[in-house]
Amino acid sequence: MSQHKLMVGTRGSALALWQTGHVVERLQALAPDLQVEVKTIQTLGDEVRDRALARVGGKGLFVKEIEAALLAEEIDLAVHSLKDMPTELPEGLCLAAILERADPHDALVVAEGPGHLEGLPPGARVGTSSLRRQAQLLALRPDLRVVDVRGNVDTRLRKLRDGEADALLLAAAGLVRLGRAEAIGQILPADRMLPAVGQGALCVEVRSNDERTQALVGQLDHRATHQATDAERAFLRRLEGGCQVPIGAYAEVSAGTLYLRGLVASLDGSRLLRDEIHGPAGHAARLGTELAEKLLAAGAGALLDEIERNQAT
Repeated sequence: MSQHKLMVGTRGSALALWQTGHVVERLQALAPDLQVEVKTIQTLGDEVRDRALARVGGKGLFVKEIEAALLAEEIDLAVHSLKDMPTELPEGLCLAAILERADPHDALVVAEGPGHLEGLPPGARVGTSSLRRQAQLLALRPDLRVVDVRGNVDTRLRKLRDGEADALLLAAAGLVRLGRAEAIGQILPADRMLPAVGQGALCVEVRSNDERTQALVGQLDHRATHQATDAERAFLRRLEGGCQVPIGAYAEVSAGTLYLRGLVASLDGSRLLRDEIHGPAGHAARLGTELAEKLLAAGAGALLDEIERNQAT
């Protein structure tokens, strides 16, 4: 792949640039002559700071503008956090690789005092812009107050220091990637706080007809992570939920068997529908759909419809 040059698209946050740099390093290790240029692209999710994400729009808030550049051939590939990706991609685009997953769990960051959920005083303000985190947090501690805290990781940590919240819920992977692991007070296990679909995984999106780039990028694909996240994304697709609904899912693959847990919750955490399923990892998408069907049969559809009506008002 001598003198092959690639234009890589990414958001401009410190975390997005770290993720892109990580992928570029991996690609250049595979193709030492590869020339890479990085183009930062601002997305709607980056631009809108005065409204909760749930009221801006559900799907693709952090990827649509990047995908438009990819389709217009202004860039050759895009690096995303998989949890930001809609379950349906635009025609002409595909995910050439899903990299091995980092820690998928959520982390609690506390301004002062004991660094764990049980140590927060009644009425403590916990910052998050995620309805999934909000619902599960209130299910565990209904006495806490949830405040909307937006921005990149450093911005949120600064808001914590400035007293806008007493604690934050953030993705553990992002904190570790940015060298902020020391801020983590507690990792919340999946049985207490089910992660977002795809959380902790990076993906690389390319044009479907760009076989050369696909062949190079495809070498970064991690099979077990791809299978696990295929199940999670199929679960989310069947529920027709975007990133701004309280849906969680987490799959693990062991010895060829995939284990998937899923959750749909009310915004106030008073109702949590949970279930799980397992089966051959080669049938990942089917398992995800089957688990969604189980939750729909248990009332998840009515719960999601109610949330959608509340967001529309």
